[in-house]
Amino acid sequence: MSQFQVRTDLALETREKFEEDNVEIKGVRVEEEYRRKNEIKITTMVIETENGAKAMGKPKGTYITLEASNMDCQDEDYHREISVELARLIKRLLPKKKQPLSVLVAGLGNREVTPDALGPRVVDNIMITRHVLKEFGKYAFGEEVNAVSGIVPGVMAQTGMESQEIVRGAIEETKPDVMIAIDALAARSTRRLSRTIQITDTGINPGSGVGNHRHGLSEETLGIPVIAIGVPTVVDAATIVSDTMQTLIQAMEENSHLQTLSTGLSALNDMEKHELVRELLSPQLNTMFVTPKDIDESIKRLSYTLSEGLNIAFA
Repeated sequence: MSQFQVRTDLALETREKFEEDNVEIKGVRVEEEYRRKNEIKITTMVIETENGAKAMGKPKGTYITLEASNMDCQDEDYHREISVELARLIKRLLPKKKQPLSVLVAGLGNREVTPDALGPRVVDNIMITRHVLKEFGKYAFGEEVNAVSGIVPGVMAQTGMESQEIVRGAIEETKPDVMIAIDALAARSTRRLSRTIQITDTGINPGSGVGNHRHGLSEETLGIPVIAIGVPTVVDAATIVSDTMQTLIQAMEENSHLQTLSTGLSALNDMEKHELVRELLSPQLNTMFVTPKDIDESIKRLSYTLSEGLNIAFA
């Protein structure tokens, strides 16, 4: 039945599904913060046990979700506040060792496909310092700074190589202390598109958002800590139809003439509704992913927000 589960890369949405079903997950600790001034909600979820990891379907580790309902606006000051908050959250997950750090930023995704171009666009905008420090020494900037390098490994269709193979080669040559992986994600809810940032210390599987799983990038596979940062940019078609069905059922229940018709549909649980939707959708629509019409502008804006956060964190 796993093929009928709603696809999401956000640990927060996976936990919310358990809450809807009134199921308590043992071994998972959750803390919430709310910045009323700038309307930013931060949820920190720590999967502490193997049982918790199995229930969630995600590795043990820390998952931090930053939600900002106004993140899709063009207010530069507001995005600056998000960048500052993002930098603070990134520092929480960095290895506890003496500064400065050597950091490799990997922009995952396909630059030619707009919803998947977030990673490469972020790397375009980060402040690269490693080559300057190698040339002029550690005080080239007047003070000690972190050595930041960047790589855009592309996708297998472009290079014929796994992202993991390319990144591992770069790590063996440059020997960074930590890697930051940036990638686009898939969400369960359309309201989270381009409005949510997930930061985790468990690494990432490139292509997982659209069901195209590649070899994972994690401390186990690369030998160094990997912090993954992602923003949801797509939802699958079945999710949208399923949400529409739920809205239709609620509207029918409020209408006395249609209550009888709604009884049968409302008796189905979420998995059964999603299964029904997938069976009704044609094979062509079953693998379709949907993104907002202004995704090009969103990716441009978000890439600056994320890169600014990284620049603040490692400046």
